[in-house]
Formats: sequence, C-alpha cells, structure tokens
Amino acid sequence: MTNLKNNDFADLHVHTDRSDGIFSPEEVVEQALKEGLGAIAITDHDSVDAIGPCIDFARNKDIEVIPAVELSASNGDKEIHILGYFIDWKDPDFLDLLSGMQRSRRKRMERMLVLLSKKGIDVPRDRIFGPEIRGSVGRLHLARIMEEEHLVRNIYEAFDRLIGDGKECYIRHERLDYKKAISLIKKAGGVPVLAHPGSSGEGEDIPLYVEAGLRGLEVFHTKHKFPENDRYLKLSKEYNLLTTGGSDCHGEKRKGSILLGKVRVSREIVEALRKEAGKQNIDNRP
Repeated sequence: MTNLKNNDFADLHVHTDRSDGIFSPEEVVEQALKEGLGAIAITDHDSVDAIGPCIDFARNKDIEVIPAVELSASNGDKEIHILGYFIDWKDPDFLDLLSGMQRSRRKRMERMLVLLSKKGIDVPRDRIFGPEIRGSVGRLHLARIMEEEHLVRNIYEAFDRLIGDGKECYIRHERLDYKKAISLIKKAGGVPVLAHPGSSGEGEDIPLYVEAGLRGLEVFHTKHKFPENDRYLKLSKEYNLLTTGGSDCHGEKRKGSILLGKVRVSREIVEALRKEAGKQNIDNRP
C-alpha cells in the first residue's frame, strides 16, 4: 500500500523489540491493524532492523509501514532525539553509522553490567546479548530484564535507584551532535523531526535545530499535555516546520494497556512528510 485512505490515521512513533520495545515487528503490525490505523512509522532507537520485517508482514494488508528511525543526539550536555521519516533504510553509509552506534550501546551496556555486579546485582548476560537480541540495546531493555529476574521490584526502581541519569550504575552513552544527526537523516533522504520536545524540555533551542536543517516538530505525543501541544503547534508555524505526532509505543504496559494508536495523526500530515522527503531526494541528486 502506498497511500493512506481518506479516513485513515497514522501513529508516527512506534518501537519494536529491535530496540527497547516489547512487540516483534509482526506483533506491531497486528496491533496497528486492530487499532484501525492506516499507517505506522517504525522509529526504533538507532536501528532500522525492524523495518524490513514490518514491511514484509504488512504486504497485502490494509496498512502502510513508513521507514523511520529515532537517533540519539546531543546539544551540549542535553540529550535530544531526532526522528527521521521516509529514510532510505538500505543506504550503506547510514547503515554503517547505525552499526557503529549499536556497538557503542553494547560497550556501554557491558560497563553498566560490571557496575551492577559490583553491587551484587548479576544480570544474566545472555538475556542482554543473546543471539535472539537484534538491533540496539538500551536501559529500558535492561530494566525489564532486571524486573523479570526479580533483581528489582519494577523498572521504576531500576531507574530510580540504579541506572537512571546520574545514578550509581549509570554510564552515559555516546551520542551524535544534533547537527550531524540532522545532516545524516537528510543525506539518507529522510525528514528530520525533533522528537517529544515537551518531555526533553526543548523550546528555546529550536531555532538552532532549524538552522541545522530540522524540518518538523513532534507536536502530539503521549507525554505532551494540551498546553504543550498548543505551544509546539505555534512554534511549528513560527518556524515553518511540519507537525507530526505519535504514541511512542514500546509495547504492553502495566495492566495490559497499549499506547499504540492512542496518539494518531491525519493523512494530511503523512502526505506532507512524504512530499518533503521527495524534495529531499531531489536535493540529494548529484
């Protein structure tokens, strides 16, 4: 399927088990179909490993899979995330970059496991680095395993006491400079969008990101309250940016709740991103 139907909606921020989500690519597509979505964007952290399986599973089904990614980036000491939509997910240079970022994540995780072990908390390495683990590994993945192994009461304790920012077993992972992250997405033919600016406290630095080539803001997000939606909608208009939105679903939460589809955007937003990506591909021609 190449275009959304007029009455369809899309969730443009969805994770799979190829990064820190729970659902497999097949489960994500099935859940999106149950929610009546016409499209989903697969936005795994520093990984495109799930895009192919999602596209394959969605073939001949009434849903579009939009190839995307969520890159970890930095602005000085601040961590930000840049979403890239309609990327060429088979681009060799882009894949090399992601492979390097995944190796860096693995080294970081190794160091965190050593710190946890020194505190008497031994996380089974095969649960982190087993052959079935693909894509990139992160702290949420680690926290879930710690909960499942009864090493902590829940993932919140894991973060609050051990692996959250600045805690005893926390290791900061290497991130791309925001200028480089935006540039790489554009070189891969994608549309760079600032993810969940409300949850990361962004606002005053948006002009810097725009100057670097940012083309959109994730205005609608699960953690954004209505005043934030309004604020970022106004900023998107002020800086002539595209507006996007998504649930940031990582799978099933407590009590069986699933975020996928809880934040959805219209066909017009998807088509605006597609059009922008088309312009980007023209600009990239030699």
